[in-house]
Amino acid sequence: MPAAHVARQRASRVAGVPHQLTDFVKAYDVRGLVPEQLDVDVAWALGAAFAEVVVAREGGTGCVIGHDMRATSPELSQAFGTGVASRGVDVTHIGLASTDQLYFASGSLDLAGAMFTASHNPAAYNGIKLCRPGARPVGQDSGLAEVRDLAQEILDGTGELRRSDVGATTDRDVLADYAGFLRGLVDLSGGRPLTVVVDAGNGMAGHTVPAVLGTQAGLPELPLTIIPLYFELDGTFPNHEANPLEPENLRDLQAAVVEHGADLGLAFDGDADRCFVVDERGEPVSPSAITALIATREVAREVAAGRTPQDVAIVHNVITSAQVPEVIAGLGARAVRTRVGHSFIKGEMARADAVFGGEHSAHYYFRDFWFADTGMLAAMHVLAALGEQDGPLSALMGDYTAYVASGEINSTVDDQAASTEAVRAWAADKDVTVDELDGLTLTHAGSGNDDTMWWLNLRASNTEPLLRLNVEAADADTMARVRDDVLTIVRGS
Repeated sequence: MPAAHVARQRASRVAGVPHQLTDFVKAYDVRGLVPEQLDVDVAWALGAAFAEVVVAREGGTGCVIGHDMRATSPELSQAFGTGVASRGVDVTHIGLASTDQLYFASGSLDLAGAMFTASHNPAAYNGIKLCRPGARPVGQDSGLAEVRDLAQEILDGTGELRRSDVGATTDRDVLADYAGFLRGLVDLSGGRPLTVVVDAGNGMAGHTVPAVLGTQAGLPELPLTIIPLYFELDGTFPNHEANPLEPENLRDLQAAVVEHGADLGLAFDGDADRCFVVDERGEPVSPSAITALIATREVAREVAAGRTPQDVAIVHNVITSAQVPEVIAGLGARAVRTRVGHSFIKGEMARADAVFGGEHSAHYYFRDFWFADTGMLAAMHVLAALGEQDGPLSALMGDYTAYVASGEINSTVDDQAASTEAVRAWAADKDVTVDELDGLTLTHAGSGNDDTMWWLNLRASNTEPLLRLNVEAADADTMARVRDDVLTIVRGS
């Protein structure tokens, strides 16, 4: 390790504040405060450990690294790259990038990858998303815990690494290639003209949207009029948090869509791997409805290519709308249900050779994008579907919004297991089916005196004393009744 890194580590330990990586290396990625948790020393150690545990062990020779617009991202990504190169692994820096742009680089170059971003977290945070070649995930059960433990040993001065030559470091701009690749997956050139408001939230969509949907990457002009909101890259997020999952962060977009008479609005999170949609009235469109729409398009494309519908698989998680598997079944395709979380979705997609997967959180995964998630490609599918017909988006999405959902509701509880069992007992006489694929899911198909369909899922957080509740029903009154009954049990009031 370079002498400067060793000196800073020693000073940190003498000051009594050693880094504890278990505090911020999570199940799927690294996400911590800078510099209190994540600094250049930690980044260097994680880079060296990643090169050793993942890249070199699996016979790889290179790693591609990208970073978002946060002020600390360039320095941290460079330190990580230096750690990687110290183990004899070649490093390719692609500079400013969205997370799905990094996945594109990993897939197209067949290299392991690291993306420096804290996604939608506030400005004080930064983080790292790691992947194997082909954008295959690295999670706690697939190498991240071992990377964390080796990096901790390096920081503590007890870790041993194999000695090797220093890898080469190069810079490469992949933005135009990324934009061209996405254009090749969804053709937007023949649709009717659309006016689209895009809220980048001062995040990486301000970098990628002009390239993919505009002409900045030298691609032909599309029949789209883009009205930009907050395209200036600014990791302090001066206008609102780059987290469209929170309703208050959509308000500017909703107002601009109505003000401009736009056909729709798109909102991206900080690293632009998630995309939320607002219709022409300024009303948010459920990510489950977007999942059903894209599933319909992807099944139709596969059938047009000669596959039988029953051979086409679509993956969804346990808390997407019941309408998603209903739509998939109606198309004659196979709906594959899995746990919440990108590693589960990606793993199940690979096992089932699924063409598409969607989550309630607006993560959308595509076989033709290395089974990785990309908000931009999902947005392009919505634009294409809208441009291919004459009606408004609200009418188009009406076919995919039959049910009423509560959204995810978090409750702080002391005993997650006891609260979950109390809910199970509450439902004992309610003619429900029970499954425990991911938490407790209760489904009432509708029978006897209560003929209204409803389902709920209650899941414990892996990292906090929380229970997460999702309820969906055929009507608003039933949803509210089930939601309130369960919350009363969970919260003890």
